[in-house]
Amino acid sequence: MTVVRAALTQLSWPGSKTEMLDKHEVMARKAAAEGAQVLCFQELFYGPYFGITQDPKYYRYAEAADGPIVQRFSALARELGVVTVLPIYEEQQPGVYYNTAVVVDADGTVLGSYRKNHIPHVDRFWEKFYFRPGNLGWPVFDTAVGRVGVTICYDRHFPEGWRALGLGGAEIVFNPNASKPGLSNRLWELEQPTAAAANGYFVCVPNRVGREDSEYGDLAVDFYGTSFVVDPRGNYVGERAGSTSEELLVRDLDLSLVREARDEWQFYRDRRPDAYGSLVAP
Repeated sequence: MTVVRAALTQLSWPGSKTEMLDKHEVMARKAAAEGAQVLCFQELFYGPYFGITQDPKYYRYAEAADGPIVQRFSALARELGVVTVLPIYEEQQPGVYYNTAVVVDADGTVLGSYRKNHIPHVDRFWEKFYFRPGNLGWPVFDTAVGRVGVTICYDRHFPEGWRALGLGGAEIVFNPNASKPGLSNRLWELEQPTAAAANGYFVCVPNRVGREDSEYGDLAVDFYGTSFVVDPRGNYVGERAGSTSEELLVRDLDLSLVREARDEWQFYRDRRPDAYGSLVAP
């Protein structure tokens, strides 16, 4: 298909897992009613962003990649006919956890998973306490809407992953986030549009929104929303979402722009992998 309608969730934490799951189901149904064909939820979508603290109680939010949450939303994807990207907290086995996105096709088939490769460990992003680094590489999934790749939040700071997805044939890359004000503000504006233009694909970026002070009190941060979509030339597709309110962002993606952009800028032709060996030296 040439034009694909994509939707992104930007929701705040209501205080319970049950409420958060229900809010996302409401958003999924709204997206389908607005004609969305592919939908991506925000990072760790059904819980608080627990990287704020280092507390073993949050391990209980993890479940298998074929567990009840994925089963619930894969059934919903089948009902609605919408390709769905589910960023979950995955328990691969007791004591082994990943920050994972499960990709579900429009017929409810689970196509596979991406596990976040780059794991931060800085103030109030204590993710190494919760996640092992991903070990599934940079998969690209053949879906009902085209070839889809995923990166997750901190991955966006590393250009190698973006390139790997482009080389894998991705046409749309989703980057679910939990991003807050601070050092990331300017990078938020730069990195994903640059990645889209450098690789000739669409980048769709959902972010959390609001302050999770009901969970973390004075330690809470303000997730700044501003979810957006950029095209293969690095231009915004429509306006960004707001910075303080919940929103369902729905945008039309003209996939013919992928080939146009790559024909205009022959970055793949002019790559020099023979000269890049030192980039992957440990």
